[in-house]
Amino acid sequence: MDDSMDTKSILEELLLKRSQQKKKMSPNNYKERLFVLTKTNLSYYEYDKMKRGSRKGSIDIKNIRCVEKVNLEEQTPVERQYPFQIVYKDGLLYVYASNEESRSQWLKALQNEIRGNPHLLIKYHSGFFVDGKFLCCQQSCKAAPGCTLWEAYADLHIATKEEKLRVPTFPDRMLKIPRAVPIFKMDEPSSSTTLVQYDSDSKKNYDSQPNVNMRSEDFARSNQREKNVNHSTSKISWGFNESSSSEEEENLDDYDWFAGNISRSQAEQLLRQKGKEGAFMVRNSSQVGMYTVSLFSKAVNDKKGTVKHYHVHTNAENKLYLAENYCFDSIPKLIHYHQHNSAGMITRLRHPVSTKANKVPTSVSLGSGIWELKREEITLLKELGSGQFGVVHLGKWKGQYDVAIKMIKEGSMSEDEFFQEAQTMMKLNHPKLVKFYGVCSKRYPIYIVTEYITNGCLLNYLKSHGKGLETYQLLEMCYDVCEGMAFLESHQFIHRDLAARNCLVDSDLSVKVSDFGMTRYVLDDQYVSSVGTKFPVKWSAPEVFHYFKYSSKSDVWAFGILMWEVFSLGKQPYDLYDNSQVVVKVSQGHRLYRPKLASDTVYKIMYSCWHELPEKRPTFQQLLSSIEPLREKDKP
Repeated sequence: MDDSMDTKSILEELLLKRSQQKKKMSPNNYKERLFVLTKTNLSYYEYDKMKRGSRKGSIDIKNIRCVEKVNLEEQTPVERQYPFQIVYKDGLLYVYASNEESRSQWLKALQNEIRGNPHLLIKYHSGFFVDGKFLCCQQSCKAAPGCTLWEAYADLHIATKEEKLRVPTFPDRMLKIPRAVPIFKMDEPSSSTTLVQYDSDSKKNYDSQPNVNMRSEDFARSNQREKNVNHSTSKISWGFNESSSSEEEENLDDYDWFAGNISRSQAEQLLRQKGKEGAFMVRNSSQVGMYTVSLFSKAVNDKKGTVKHYHVHTNAENKLYLAENYCFDSIPKLIHYHQHNSAGMITRLRHPVSTKANKVPTSVSLGSGIWELKREEITLLKELGSGQFGVVHLGKWKGQYDVAIKMIKEGSMSEDEFFQEAQTMMKLNHPKLVKFYGVCSKRYPIYIVTEYITNGCLLNYLKSHGKGLETYQLLEMCYDVCEGMAFLESHQFIHRDLAARNCLVDSDLSVKVSDFGMTRYVLDDQYVSSVGTKFPVKWSAPEVFHYFKYSSKSDVWAFGILMWEVFSLGKQPYDLYDNSQVVVKVSQGHRLYRPKLASDTVYKIMYSCWHELPEKRPTFQQLLSSIEPLREKDKP
């Protein structure tokens, strides 16, 4: 494209502009400006006596992240009835057209020019930012993540070359480490197979010996009495800090990731010595009162690795951030978020590197917090199953309570994987989620101790006992899973591997969600995994196998597949297609058929989970409301 095309005017009009108030105390005012849109810039000029005056501002088209209408404020004057916003890399501009036709024309033209821009917003703020907060969600940080799904995003986002070239990984099988007590025996697949069905084609033998489960409240009380530990005052040394907001303001020296006054070169040396992907530390910057996060990453063929240094910035509202749109009140909160989300950095913060002398290593020993159980009080009774990570046993705690014990053998899983699942399970407590009781982590094999679920995996139970179940019982199973997932959704957790094989059936036929090895905690309901991450293709939404984007809405898609599994009594989804064919079919709009046992209403619910656009799918709370009336209707 030549320069004349770049500078040619696409649209020109006299519009009203609101001041951007980049300084906190600057007054709010409105001025008429001549707006000129070209292929490269949106500029605005003084305009007097029918002549264009000096240019007052300009925004690069490539830096624009969202163009959308804004909800009207109360008592808006006539001249400001048609507002729209331009969100760009360094700010937020509010503009007012004279009528709806003009506004639509500008929105259409601007959205056409920003099509394919990097970093377009999936969510935006539908209300104005007034008096230090957004009217739509009351957030006080101007760079805070949006609260309203931007419907235009789906049409404007164009995959970059890198995204287009991403090829989904179709593993021979996918074994996460460790599972949340899958009670089965695994047979290894043939090494010559290149594309096999994810997990569900494996042969699994289940032991359904009757058992009276101990109530979790009794377990917790008994464990608490034994340790005589006060929950409100004890700290858990699990590689993260569960402190209150007052504790977060304490000296950063209390955190194992804070390195204090060390130089850039010293930081790089220590991180390279650690040599682990995501090794990081926080240190004082050369500028007094500022901090820098130093982070190590290692590409596949990169022996030396790379250390990136990210400065902690402060915005106008005194919020701290490493990446725009993710602002926090304190350094510990900022670090905690980026331990779960890379959010634009080279990788997430995985392994804290300490400079403190005599620090107890985090690997293997997790200290003596309330989750640490005494190994001698656990008796192994019989093997329930085995996998890549080790063996699952039925056992007794204190000779009295039935528990399931995952024995993690040395070298079978990374420290990061172990901490990720254990930390997640500690935070999740709901009747429809498998309960976590504690660990024995002082030496190998590590024990992860959870409640024992009598009837084993939902998938196998459906295959072996499904024909004896009534349709209302099948619906109840789906409702149980939905309740557990609604809890995860409300507490900002994404499961990422929901399927019948990862749910367990108790003695009363209630179903509990398990397997939290891929679960992630997020603040903005989105998690982007790294390229090459393995995932269950037949349970995955289009945005997962195309862009590795996970959210509670990709969990909803998987729930729809799980409903289909339940009402087909454990059949393999898309059984006529392999993984690569499923990607093509689903992308073309192909969806699973209605199982014979599913009524039209039930099928409508599961089908709603498979909308191409995530924002058009229901939430788990909405799904509960849809299923609830059917439960009463179907019961005998």
